[in-house]
Amino acid sequence: MKETEKLRIDKYLWAIRLFKTRSLATEACKAGRIKLNGQNLKPSSIVKIGEVYSVSKGIEKKIIEVVDFSYNRTDSPTALTKYKDITPEEDTQAFKSMFHSPNLKRDRGTGRPTKKDRRETDDLIGGLFEEKED
Repeated sequence: MKETEKLRIDKYLWAIRLFKTRSLATEACKAGRIKLNGQNLKPSSIVKIGEVYSVSKGIEKKIIEVVDFSYNRTDSPTALTKYKDITPEEDTQAFKSMFHSPNLKRDRGTGRPTKKDRRETDDLIGGLFEEKED
């Protein structure tokens, strides 16, 4: 492709493997989960080298800086060279720690949980998945 050709944000996010399909990247843009300087982006927004984007995928949040263009989807090691992940370490650790939550198993033969047991379980699970307000 020529240098003068422009690269859309939805195609870029798909090419660097942040989204499995281009339509998922497009939907994320339309839903306001892709931001540049706090502003929502349209799927047709043009990518520029050096720009910093905030990407939300479910409960995972990433902050990436564009290092190089990628017009086509490539293998993962090559895709990782096209952007720099500048997500703060504490956010990354918080996301990973959610998957190491306490094991919520009940002993066999203890019967159905009571309402009190269920409320305690809901409070524990609810605290893990609540989003922080900025």
